[in-house]
Amino acid sequence: MTEYERSRTMPAQPEHVFDQAANIGQLDTWLPEALHVEAGDLPAVTVHEDRTDEDTSALLRAQRDQMRLEWGTRDQGSYTGWLQVAGIGGGASEVTVHLSFFDDSHDPGETMVRDALDTSLQRLEEQVRLRVDHAAG
Repeated sequence: MTEYERSRTMPAQPEHVFDQAANIGQLDTWLPEALHVEAGDLPAVTVHEDRTDEDTSALLRAQRDQMRLEWGTRDQGSYTGWLQVAGIGGGASEVTVHLSFFDDSHDPGETMVRDALDTSLQRLEEQVRLRVDHAAG
């Protein structure tokens, strides 16, 4: 099993960050550009991965009371992950994303995963800023 974890501080209340992260209709705005999520009968979703051009059955659960998203493959158990939002005071939040790969053939490698996680967290922060600025303006 291989695990990866990245964190980023965002200048917004944890509720705002979580609401943006958990918005099923806008996951493509912050997930790695090679992944596309289509909601089925939640928590069931289908994930399309451009790298392999494959669709994978997965589960996605949002636990607002814990400010946590959890996901993973449904049938083959190749990977799981979670996103946790925590308030750190002063109107800021820390967002942590964790991935666990149980199947080495599904792991694209440390450099690719870390870059994708960093880029995803950056894209999520941009979406949160747009939402907060729009609400304030």
